[in-house]
Amino acid sequence: MSLLGIDVGTTGCKVLALSADGTILAVTSREYNVVRPQPGWAELDSRHVWQSIKEAIHDTVAQIPGDPVQALAVSSMGEAMTPVSSRREILGNCILGFDSRGAETVQALAALDPVAFYERSGNLAGGIYGGPKLIWLRDNAPDLFNNTYKFLGWADLVVYLLGGEPVTDYALANRTLFLDIRAEAWSQPTLDYIGMPREKLPDLAQAATPLGTIDPALADELGLPRSTVIVLGSHDQCVTAVGAGAIRAGIASYGLGTYTCITPTYDTIPDTNQMIASRLNVEHHALPGLYASFYYNLSGALLKWFRDTFAPMERAAADAAGRDVYDALLSEMPTEPTDLLVLPHFAPTGPPYYDDNPYGIIAGLTLETSRGTYIKGLLEGMTYYFRDGIERMARAGIVASEYRVTGGGARSDAWLQIIADIIGKPLLRPQVTEACALGAAILAGMGGGVYGSADEAVEQLVIVDRVFEPDARRHELYTERFERYHALYPFAQTLH
Repeated sequence: MSLLGIDVGTTGCKVLALSADGTILAVTSREYNVVRPQPGWAELDSRHVWQSIKEAIHDTVAQIPGDPVQALAVSSMGEAMTPVSSRREILGNCILGFDSRGAETVQALAALDPVAFYERSGNLAGGIYGGPKLIWLRDNAPDLFNNTYKFLGWADLVVYLLGGEPVTDYALANRTLFLDIRAEAWSQPTLDYIGMPREKLPDLAQAATPLGTIDPALADELGLPRSTVIVLGSHDQCVTAVGAGAIRAGIASYGLGTYTCITPTYDTIPDTNQMIASRLNVEHHALPGLYASFYYNLSGALLKWFRDTFAPMERAAADAAGRDVYDALLSEMPTEPTDLLVLPHFAPTGPPYYDDNPYGIIAGLTLETSRGTYIKGLLEGMTYYFRDGIERMARAGIVASEYRVTGGGARSDAWLQIIADIIGKPLLRPQVTEACALGAAILAGMGGGVYGSADEAVEQLVIVDRVFEPDARRHELYTERFERYHALYPFAQTLH
């Protein structure tokens, strides 16, 4: 018997088939494009995405004819919600978090007492969240809004279309701004204030809850057993934490993809005033009794920007030879810390600034600066940003003693050593660094009766490949440079 972990992202989906002992049996991906009907708008064609997910499921299952699937679960991006009918029909596209619509609702929520609102929601009002987009639909597409049975996030939508009930977990519900995080219920005061009908939102349950079995016709179409159990998934960052083994307070996942994101796990909601001062959120973890925060930035895109801008010929040669161009580029980096200072604000930032006017800085260049030094300076600047975040979280009482790295960047030993040296904490690299789909498979196994607990599943499935310990001498050198790094953002603000 096997398990399916399904990961639905902004530009693609992935389906992973896992044996109960942790062997990856098959992985299939599909890509799709963001739809931009107007400037500032960003959507996904939900029907096309659903078709892509079904194709990926079918192709994955076809590769494991001797391992019938026992259960499946879905992780997904957090904010995009799709309107559906009571007949399990998709009625329209989903609006993505970086879409500009919903600003009026954000302003209305921001007018509330921020402490009281944060106490309820665990968030400061912001444009990325899904709830304000629904209010925009209410006011600007009333026919669609009124005809909608439920608005569902992608993890919930896949479950619903497969035959389950319209249910969401607490983490995804948090991404609407409409959840009362302490009551673990929709916040009626917020819904009343903003004019959002409760009946158009899904029911709530704990992630890993089994929600029945797959629709027989869809089971036959996808090649799944009709007995396949559908299990409630969660927000991708929280599921990634599960797949990385960050299932206890004091452990954080450190995702190195296009977005870099640190997700610490803790078991007590921190002081509200400290969290507001640090502009950090609180969200339910995918596991009961735990919470998570997100410190993120698009800084992972800097390396891609460098590759495409300064190394197109090297990339073409590596692609032709079937090699990874990043391996070649990072091999040029010097061993010692550089004298470069990089403010990695090359795109709109995440916490604590939430700055929509990007203005990156690279300081300290000379005629002797090599390409490898330039690359290492970018990675150092990216990591200074997150060391600053780690210190802000510590001031709010969120402390991690161990960081588990995930994502494509986790394959680079050199990059991970830089991070360990700068933050002064060990980095643990699991054998499976694509932790989101693995985490979804773990939730499927928990809800499907394969594993008795998350501890049992993680002990069996999340195996540490290598530990990167910080070098004390280099950490001291980086600490000196980090103090100078703090001057970059105030200086950047004087320039734009």
